[in-house]
Amino acid sequence: MGLLLAGALAFGYWSYAGKKHVMGELTEASEGATEVQAELEKLTQALEEAKEKLEEAEPAAKQLEAVKESFTNGVVLQDYEAFIKAQKGPVTSERQLGLGALRLLTNGADDPETISAFQKAMEMAEWSSRLKSICAAQRALAAAGQKVKVLADCVAEPSDSKAHKKGHAVHWDYAGDMGPENWGDEFPTCGKGTKQAPLNITGPFEKSKDVLVVNYKEGPLKILNNGHTIQVNVEPGSTLKINKDVFNLLQFHFHRPSEEQIDGKPMAMVAHFVHKNADGKLAVLGVLLNDGKDNAAIQTLWNNAPKAQGPEVVVDKVKFDPSSLVPAALTHYNYEGSLTTPPCTEGVSFYILKTPVEIGKKQVMDFPFKRNARPVQPLNGRKINAN
Repeated sequence: MGLLLAGALAFGYWSYAGKKHVMGELTEASEGATEVQAELEKLTQALEEAKEKLEEAEPAAKQLEAVKESFTNGVVLQDYEAFIKAQKGPVTSERQLGLGALRLLTNGADDPETISAFQKAMEMAEWSSRLKSICAAQRALAAAGQKVKVLADCVAEPSDSKAHKKGHAVHWDYAGDMGPENWGDEFPTCGKGTKQAPLNITGPFEKSKDVLVVNYKEGPLKILNNGHTIQVNVEPGSTLKINKDVFNLLQFHFHRPSEEQIDGKPMAMVAHFVHKNADGKLAVLGVLLNDGKDNAAIQTLWNNAPKAQGPEVVVDKVKFDPSSLVPAALTHYNYEGSLTTPPCTEGVSFYILKTPVEIGKKQVMDFPFKRNARPVQPLNGRKINAN
């Protein structure tokens, strides 16, 4: 009897345990099904959103296709190429960028001349005042499948992320892995150029026959911290006349210490005034800043300069006259050089004024960049002129 009772109890336990196990599996399966259902709903929602975006993009895609079809005969491209050849002076980065765009529409991204046009536009563009041209060229190259390293300043918003899957951000600096000694890895002209700036200015000198006339005008203070320097953008109207050639002042910015050296010695800082003439040629007027008394004009700039990197700030009710930083005497050293920041484009005329302007030691210390000067570059047989 006891054995029968024990057997019955054992059978009942096993039966209960089995049912409990099955119920557990059913519960787990139910929970898994719920998770799968939730995931399915998410995917369905994402699919619906993708369909909506596709529908929104469809008109733009049709418009682009229509534009491409209208350019396929190549007539507009031929006319534009003829127009560029007829222009006097160097081709500007903006026109080179336009040429790349027309070739992209006419011949497609696989055409080597399309890629070449965008690469030239990127090399020619002036970093400090033509960032949009550089970014446009880099994005076009990345979209065309080229292994271009896109500047951090040009990285697209998430909506453009597909264009950058074959590119990645690179940001130049004055120290570390992307310091001046490595700029040439990403910007070929910086490493291979033969007329690079700045220079150590030392004799003997050739006689300079150039006559400078500065005609800067007061205007609203438009100032920014671009992560490399403090820069002031200037409205049209301020000019530098070199003999009979008129250059428009685009902007001026600062380096600490001075990038140019005089007989091997830098000064506390330098202000570079960047100009451009009608043919697209650049000229830089350099004003050396020497330790001395506080400078009222500098103080105005420092008081209003953004502490952190960011977009241009137009300071309310503050006017600034760039000529307040230029000495009366315009005797100078002159040489052919390049931009002193990437992409290091050559063909820039430098005029470094012999007469320095004073700046207070505390004002030098208050400049937000401890060091933002490119080292002096090889002369490579160039002549330095002086008057």
